[in-house]
Amino acid sequence: MKNILIIILSLMMIQCSTNKRAISSENKNLKFKLDTLSLFDQNRNRRIPIAIYQSKNLKRSNKIPIIFSHGYGENNGSDYLKAYTYLTEFLASKGYFVVSIQHELKTDEFLAMTGKLQETRKPNWERGAQNILYVLQEIKKDYPQLKYNELTLIGHSNGADMSVLFVHQYPRLANKIILMDNRRMELPRTSIPKIFTLRSKDYPADENVLPNNEELKKYNITVQFTNIDHSNMDNDANETERNYLKMKILEYLNK
Repeated sequence: MKNILIIILSLMMIQCSTNKRAISSENKNLKFKLDTLSLFDQNRNRRIPIAIYQSKNLKRSNKIPIIFSHGYGENNGSDYLKAYTYLTEFLASKGYFVVSIQHELKTDEFLAMTGKLQETRKPNWERGAQNILYVLQEIKKDYPQLKYNELTLIGHSNGADMSVLFVHQYPRLANKIILMDNRRMELPRTSIPKIFTLRSKDYPADENVLPNNEELKKYNITVQFTNIDHSNMDNDANETERNYLKMKILEYLNK
C-alpha cells in the first residue's frame, strides 16, 4: 500500500510540473549558449519543446527576441534543434535572443498533402500559431527584460505559414516578420508589422499570397527573390547560400 501511494504522489508531481527541464550547451566559436526546455500548455494538453539561443556576453545582447518556426519535418521531433542551427546560432552570436519552437511531435497527424491546402493545412497552422502565443507568454514571464515591442518572427516554409497566421490573429504583438519562402498563407497587407520575405528559385507561392506591385509600395513590404532552392533554406544550404541568408536576415533585422 505504501509503495502504491508513493507511485501516485510521484505521478501527481510530474503532472503538476511545468516541464521546464533545461539542458545547456555552449559553442565556444560563436560565443552563444543554448538551453533546451519542454513547456506544457495545460489548456491544450500540449507539450512544446523549445530551444533558446542567446549571447554569452551580456553586454553584447541587444535584448531583442526572435521566435523561429521550422519547416515541415514529418514529425521527426528534432528539427527545432538541428535543422537551422546555421541561422539560430549566428543570430544569437549577434546579440539576439532566439527561441526556436518544435511545432511537431511524433504523435501528431501528418501535414495534409491533398485537397485545397489553404484549408486542409489550416489546423496545423492554427496549432503553430497557438504554440507561438504560448511560448511568447512564457518567455515574457521568465525574461521580462527583453524588448518585446521589437519582437520578430522568422519562419521557413510551413513554419512561415504559421507565423503569417499568427500575425493575422495577433497583429500588434510582432514588430517584424521575416519569411523564408512561405507559400500558402496570404501575407497581411499592412505596414505593421514590417514584412520581409525571401523567395526560393524553384517553388512559387500560391495565388494572392504575395502582394502585387502596388501593395508592395503602399505597405513597404520587401519581397526578395533568391537563387536558392526551397529545401536549401535549412542546414542543407551550402556555405554561399548560408552566408547570403544570414546577411539578408541580419539586414532586415537592422532596418
